[in-house]
Amino acid sequence: MSGSTASSSSSSSPLWLYSYIKLRFFNRIRRFLRSKNNNRKRNTTSSDPHRFDTSSSRPVKVMVKESSGVGDVEDEGLGLQMAVKKLHFGSWKEKELAAEEIGTLAKDDVKVSKLVGGLGVIPVLVSMTASEVVDRQRVAVFALIQLANGTYTNKALMVEAGIFSKLPKDINILDESIRRQFTELLMLLSSLANTPFPLSSSEIVPFLVGILETDSSNVETKQSCLGALHNLSTMLDNAGDLVSNGVVDTLLKLSSIKELSEKALATLGNLVVTLMGKKAMENSSMVPESLIEILTWDEKPKCQELSSYILMILAHQSSDQREKMANSGIVPVLLEVALLGSSLAQKRALKLLQWFKDERQVKMGPHSGPQTARFAFGSPLNSQEAQQGKKMMKNLVKQSLHKNMEMITRRASASGDSSKIKALIISTSSKSLPY
Repeated sequence: MSGSTASSSSSSSPLWLYSYIKLRFFNRIRRFLRSKNNNRKRNTTSSDPHRFDTSSSRPVKVMVKESSGVGDVEDEGLGLQMAVKKLHFGSWKEKELAAEEIGTLAKDDVKVSKLVGGLGVIPVLVSMTASEVVDRQRVAVFALIQLANGTYTNKALMVEAGIFSKLPKDINILDESIRRQFTELLMLLSSLANTPFPLSSSEIVPFLVGILETDSSNVETKQSCLGALHNLSTMLDNAGDLVSNGVVDTLLKLSSIKELSEKALATLGNLVVTLMGKKAMENSSMVPESLIEILTWDEKPKCQELSSYILMILAHQSSDQREKMANSGIVPVLLEVALLGSSLAQKRALKLLQWFKDERQVKMGPHSGPQTARFAFGSPLNSQEAQQGKKMMKNLVKQSLHKNMEMITRRASASGDSSKIKALIISTSSKSLPY
């Protein structure tokens, strides 16, 4: 007897749960339709072309916007109801059509997106993204993108449903349109990095780096990847996962592409303030040459500002990095930025130049005059030879300065701003410039 009772209760439990979910679903749809109808009635009342002005008792002409009737709203709600039902209980073909319809409705109305997110459709859509059927995968990712727009709860539900574990392992087999959809979805979900919601970057970064390293990916797809990496880099805790997956070298390569440079440099700027990120950049063979090259992009002032910021962090309290930069010819480039760059780029360039000037003075100090203690055991220098040495050094500095200024003037002559530079050269002495 007890066995039959247990069997009866276990068989009725799923039926009760299904009835509860179904009742809750219809209640939500009913409330949604009621709110839409109320809004429609208010719009109709306020748009009455025969409404009277209470102050003058004269009819007021009001522009009436054509809109669908209450019946259309009910049809829309019924369509949403059927789409959700088919997504849960329909065949695979019905699920695909339902996912596409849900995505279209959520794209047009944020309220629909919030409503549908609470009806249990997100786990079903997430499971469909792992399908090997291309059309099924495409409509599922499309629907998730629309549901993720502007709704924190839906994003969290997608992460909890395991969307990151469903990412394709082989990127090369993905169609470019699906690849772009996945990166757009990851860019939306990566914004959770700035919230208390836990977000594991180790599951996302390899996929993003793989797409960035693929030559077949277009610029729009790579921009979405860079946007996702930038969101992740804003949290210092993610620096370890980013650096260990080779993000630094990938970003340095992309920073030389003008269409992608700004986002790549912004992410590098977040990583360079961390110990692991700075170390990776210092050990890269592309640093500092690639960053110095970006400083010459006069048509990209934002890139100049970001590049000079990264160079400042690398050069700060690191004589080895400053020596590498000096050997790479950074000083003439910094002089040009200090004269022609944006206000922020000028400040950073001048700061870097000051460091190079101070370091050179320290190195040249012992040789700039007679050092009696140093030459105590040799023939001492007389005052006349010391003066000649100082005069020779000043001439060398002046010659170097004039060469740098001539180079800057030739570069700027194309933009028609040579008069400004000439004025700066005339009014600036060799003592006031770093070199």
